[in-house]
Amino acid sequence: MDTGVHVVILAAGKGTRMKSPLPKVLHPICGRPLLAWVVDQALSLGPAGITLVVAEDADAVVEVAREAARDVPLSVAVQTQQRGTGDAMRAAAASFGANPDTPDRVVVLYGDMPLLTPGSLTGLVEAQAQAGPGGMALLTAVVDDATGYGRVLRGADGAFQRIVEHKDASDAEREVCEINLGLYAFSSVTLAADLPRLSNDNVQGEFYLTDLCGMAAEAGRGVEVRSLQDPEEGLGINDMTQLAEAQRVLQGRINAEHMRNGVRIDDPATAYIQHGVTIGAGTHILPCCVIAAGVVIGSGCEVGPFSQLRPGTVLEDGAEIGNFTECKNTVMGAGAKAKHLTYLGDTHVGAKANIGAGTIFANYDGKTKHKTQVGERAFIGSGTIVVAPNTIPAGVTTGAGAVVTRGAKIEAGETWIGLPARKHASSKDEK
Repeated sequence: MDTGVHVVILAAGKGTRMKSPLPKVLHPICGRPLLAWVVDQALSLGPAGITLVVAEDADAVVEVAREAARDVPLSVAVQTQQRGTGDAMRAAAASFGANPDTPDRVVVLYGDMPLLTPGSLTGLVEAQAQAGPGGMALLTAVVDDATGYGRVLRGADGAFQRIVEHKDASDAEREVCEINLGLYAFSSVTLAADLPRLSNDNVQGEFYLTDLCGMAAEAGRGVEVRSLQDPEEGLGINDMTQLAEAQRVLQGRINAEHMRNGVRIDDPATAYIQHGVTIGAGTHILPCCVIAAGVVIGSGCEVGPFSQLRPGTVLEDGAEIGNFTECKNTVMGAGAKAKHLTYLGDTHVGAKANIGAGTIFANYDGKTKHKTQVGERAFIGSGTIVVAPNTIPAGVTTGAGAVVTRGAKIEAGETWIGLPARKHASSKDEK
């Protein structure tokens, strides 16, 4: 762990443009809250600690952050009034202020920017180290349309000069396409000294971290600038449209990682694979599938098209889930198949079993979910309904349209047919 870094995550914004009762940083993106992605960014720096700045009554936000932070100490600072990013950092200052054990530098992240990569953040920290004693660094992006953003102005030698807000920029300055993202790395000692000097003498009456860049430059301290190689990393989430755009980017990264690991995905644009899914090499994902966080898929499996694998689903090696099939809290044994129009809920299907088209495992009685066990090499005929709880032993066959009632007493190798299903007499029994 690099004890030279402390990360502050600003997450006190109200997010009114989301027009949602859910706090902005808790909106789900690829199967986890937005804030959890940002905590991962912080963890990529190996920090000594993390400070989360929140508004009042933000218990749910804090809970998500603590879970995502795992074993890294996380402290919470409350910004009682929304008075700008500088004010938010003042609330956090106790975590890196007059403390002899304070890390050497403080990195500022935002709870609504999920796309930053570890490489970009490492570059920011390295830039701060190059800035010299008391120096700072900031991340920028070059964009096609900089309207509304603060412009980063450089000298003829490319060195940082200052930041000018769009409303204050001249026509020539507005032609600059390099924008300030508000992402900084500071000397912790200098930051603690400069924060009390921030002024809110502006139209908005707010305190801005941006002003610290000017303070550093005026004092002759180094200000290093690093521009993102991919400006998309700098996307912040302010409304549902931007949330969807960020999800598209993250989904692309997730799918690309699986494909690098040997998973065949026919149409990555329609494969919705959430964070934290495990897929073995040689598995084939067909178009239009939804695979939820935590699902485990073995090697040599097939999923889709038009399949949904919900939480708790495990496909062992060689299992196949086909079109318009939904699994929830279900284990499919090695080589087991459910190829068509089937619902598998709270079910354990043994190896090599075959689940016919239109089968439903009726797991819910209106009050409680119940489990069903299907044995190895069982053959469940098309249109069968199995009412849980139930056990279908190894080698059992059910006829098309059979309704296996709750707790049926079925023996291994038997055939059951009808509504309600009954044991079908074998030729030997009839003689």
